[in-house]
Amino acid sequence: ITYPEITQTEARAIFEAAAELIKSGKKAYPEIMVPVVANVNEIKDQYAIIKKIYDEVKTKTGVKNLPYSVGTMIEIPRAALVADKIAESAHFFSFGTNDLTQLTYGFSRDDMGGFLGAYLEKGILAVDPFQSIDTEGVGEMIKTGINRGRKTKKDLKIGICGEHGGDPASIEFCYKAGMNYVSCSPFRVPIARLAAAQAVLK
Repeated sequence: ITYPEITQTEARAIFEAAAELIKSGKKAYPEIMVPVVANVNEIKDQYAIIKKIYDEVKTKTGVKNLPYSVGTMIEIPRAALVADKIAESAHFFSFGTNDLTQLTYGFSRDDMGGFLGAYLEKGILAVDPFQSIDTEGVGEMIKTGINRGRKTKKDLKIGICGEHGGDPASIEFCYKAGMNYVSCSPFRVPIARLAAAQAVLK
């Protein structure tokens, strides 16, 4: 918001790369994700910048058909609660479950190492909520965001990104919650695929 030139630079790089691919005969469909959104006006502000750069790149490159979408990361609890409004301006949601967990619990990932061991040892927490989604709290926030987002856009594409996307229990939760995809670190992809298949079979 305060440094629009960052959005301009990133959007230009994305669209110019996509235009190059299309000119070389390849398919390109960039999905641009605006992070840390808590208010629909933030995504509207960024979308206007992205659209302006998109029009400039299309004119400059001469590529007439340059499809793209703009979505947002739902990683702030308020965003999940006002997801119906945010969905008015977003083509897709990706739940940033690491930050959503941090902000829902009020834990800092930077210093939780000093107390998490004791919480697990004493049974205050059954599992590390940064490794497996806390379905009672964070999970309810996610379900709320999905339900409210799809009230506005029935076919809204929704997934998660972060380490939870490679955790079998979290993947099963995501499937049951109605998500379309999960993303994770490359080395976790085989586990994620297997867990997704098992979730469907269950």
